[in-house]
Amino acid sequence: MKQILLDVTHRIQERSAATRGAYLRRVDAAIQRPRGSDRMGCANVAHAFAAMPSNDKLRIVAERAPHIGVVTAYNDMLSAHQPYEGFPAVIRDEAHRHGATVQVAGGVPAMCDGVTQGLPGMELSLFSRDNIAMGTAIALTHDVFDAALLLGVCDKIVPGLLIGALHFGHLPCVFVPAGPMGTGLSNSDKAKVREQFAQGLVGREELLAAESAAYHGAGTCTFYGTANSNQMLLEAMGLHVPGAAFVHPHADLREHLTREAVRQVLSILPKGRFTPIGKLVDEKVIVNAMVALLATGGSTNHLIHWVAVARAAGIQIDWSDFSDLSNHVPLLARVYPNGSADVNQFQSAGGPGFVIRELIDSGHMFGDVATVSAGNTLRDYGRLPEREGDRVVWKDLPATSGDDSVVRPAAAPFSETGGLKLLTGNLGRSVIKVSAVPASNHIIEAPARVFNAQEELLAAFKAGELEHDFVAVVRFQGPRANGMPELHKLTPPLGVLQGKGFKVALVTDGRMSGASGKVPAAIHVSPEVLANGPLGKVRTGDIIRLDAVAGTLNALVDDTTWAAREVESITDDAVEVNAHGLGRELFGGMRRNVRTAEEGAVTWL
Repeated sequence: MKQILLDVTHRIQERSAATRGAYLRRVDAAIQRPRGSDRMGCANVAHAFAAMPSNDKLRIVAERAPHIGVVTAYNDMLSAHQPYEGFPAVIRDEAHRHGATVQVAGGVPAMCDGVTQGLPGMELSLFSRDNIAMGTAIALTHDVFDAALLLGVCDKIVPGLLIGALHFGHLPCVFVPAGPMGTGLSNSDKAKVREQFAQGLVGREELLAAESAAYHGAGTCTFYGTANSNQMLLEAMGLHVPGAAFVHPHADLREHLTREAVRQVLSILPKGRFTPIGKLVDEKVIVNAMVALLATGGSTNHLIHWVAVARAAGIQIDWSDFSDLSNHVPLLARVYPNGSADVNQFQSAGGPGFVIRELIDSGHMFGDVATVSAGNTLRDYGRLPEREGDRVVWKDLPATSGDDSVVRPAAAPFSETGGLKLLTGNLGRSVIKVSAVPASNHIIEAPARVFNAQEELLAAFKAGELEHDFVAVVRFQGPRANGMPELHKLTPPLGVLQGKGFKVALVTDGRMSGASGKVPAAIHVSPEVLANGPLGKVRTGDIIRLDAVAGTLNALVDDTTWAAREVESITDDAVEVNAHGLGRELFGGMRRNVRTAEEGAVTWL
């Protein structure tokens, strides 16, 4: 086992001793209670099961059969969640075959960042995670369930479901994915059309045709952004049926994997190898998730989300933990925007199973952790599921990669270090996804151009005012200011300028997710400007140095001048714009109470 893995895990355990201990005591207290229908009053029981068939009522109350709650993010607005429409019937049928019963306990909201990108609705996106966590709690708080199946895939949905489930840590839980859409227009070709549109070289008709060819059916988007990073992390945490992440929604194997999820959650009930989620997700499991993110160049959003996930289990992690691991974890995958392949090609080349096997064998991942799998070992997740009749079996993966331009063994990685980097300096703490940025752009030193909104930068680009080297400082984009929206709309114009040979970079207290692309972007700058963060001291013309090699981010302003400067404040009119319309009023309390990005942007503490 690599020493850095042991060292980081040990300090997390020490830092979390009090909060983790308190959490586990609450879990143990909940486990000791009688079953739901046994401890409830008769009126409570009658209400809970009023709509169920008589046979199911008999099973639950008289026979004390296992009762599974399903929490689903189904809607047909999201391509990734549309396939879930038929899952409850499959789950119910499989449960009945094993003498168990099922209720859909509740649904949680699931919004699409692709739909809201660059629009006011994106300002609800980050906070939707905690809303989903609360929705999960509302579903499970009926408190009649012996286990839970969690149906969700995309950006905020998986972290929200996981945070909610961890607040019911006494329940065995299994996540049930739905899979990616088929390969359409390549991500790189789509990006080229976006850049052409930004330059006025193609019109809206051509752009819409390209986007529709890329996003064309049921399943997750095929690039390795937050949604697909979610699936990789759940595999590494042992919370899926092994190998379930990237099987297409309409593949024959998909239904069998869903049925297997029912069988596996039933196998980890108290009468079996009891594995409640609150005990399964321990410090080692959290570190495994961090390693999986770094080894695959996954979404920067998870430096926020998994801090929150860990906190829900009483575990405290920070960006220094990610950074120290990243300095020693090899990069084993190149999937767009960290390469040209999409997730279907990643799956064909070996996928999560290949990466997990290599990380365990090379001592970069703990293999001795509990999982929901039948073998109860993370090594099960280094194998490939196949259908044999009505069963799912797991076969060993080939020793070599199916495509070494996409996935490589730990002995011959793409890079000796992971895909993410912590930047520190007089502008605060931030992160950068270095795996997607050419090495020639890992260091940028140029004058600042300060913007208070992404719309200001887009307007300056259209006016031809940015034809030079510069660092775009886009501020007042943190969680307290406007909910910390993703700023993907900035990628095409900055990419165009980079393509013209200009040295450009982005520095912001906002987010860019897993699709930040080839432009160096120091994001999540913390503390944010609205919380008196030093990014608010930057003035247009200041020289900014972003050095992803040394891990620094500084305004090259003399110390005396810098100390004397005030942090600029946002105008009342700007605050008003971000506080009203499209439901933003309802999230005012979250904006006021939210913690920093490095603290997971949690709103419940």
